[in-house]
Amino acid sequence: MVAGFAARGWARFPTDPALARWAEAALPAARRALAEATEALRCGGTWDVGLEALPNDAEGAVAGVPLAGAAIDAVETLAGRLQLHRAQLSTVHPGYPRPWVEEGEAAFRYRLLRDAAHVDGLLPVGSERRRMIREPHAWILGLPLTRTAPGASPPVVWEGSHHIMSRAFSEALAGHPLSRWAEVDVTEAYHAARREVFAVCDRVVLHAEPGEAVLIHRLALHGISPWTEAAEAPPEGRIIAYFRPELPGGIADWLTV
Repeated sequence: MVAGFAARGWARFPTDPALARWAEAALPAARRALAEATEALRCGGTWDVGLEALPNDAEGAVAGVPLAGAAIDAVETLAGRLQLHRAQLSTVHPGYPRPWVEEGEAAFRYRLLRDAAHVDGLLPVGSERRRMIREPHAWILGLPLTRTAPGASPPVVWEGSHHIMSRAFSEALAGHPLSRWAEVDVTEAYHAARREVFAVCDRVVLHAEPGEAVLIHRLALHGISPWTEAAEAPPEGRIIAYFRPELPGGIADWLTV
């Protein structure tokens, strides 16, 4: 595994020829998928979530080009070879983020000032949108498809935050039977852990180019940075394909760091 990943909760992989070939093949497919999307862009027309949008196969291949390289070898050391879902195509455009009708003032302020920092897999449940662990991912792998300036809303991660989150969720679930963990409200524990992370962990910007990769620990607090005014990107925007396969061992394994 990449040196330091377990401690930091993130890793960046340099340009890999095999991954560069995959990104080159994936970009035209991504353009077509995004052009055919029917869901309106979020954040005032500046963000396309692109869930399950890339037409890759269960091995990650696109248009016959395999998903391969050092980053792929590395993630397989974490949880073995996992069947992959269709990748998310997170696409950001200049001006991100802007206010929009689906997001209140406090949520927009959090997006603007705190990068909408979150832990994947915690879903808002019910009318009060209480956080519960419903999608225990194995890891988060980001593969850039477009070449952009560093200020074009790269992902960010709080270094070491996965340790704080693991402790907070473990304490919140203590005393509940394992079979009921997905029903436990972890909202307050999550919010308290986020505050601790902001106070003690360094925010790291993970800008990368096609052929490179960024790996984020499943428990790490991460988000999307605002687009800086002078940042340049191609017309289709900043596109990153994300793989987040679910962990076969469920929440119990998800809690480990």
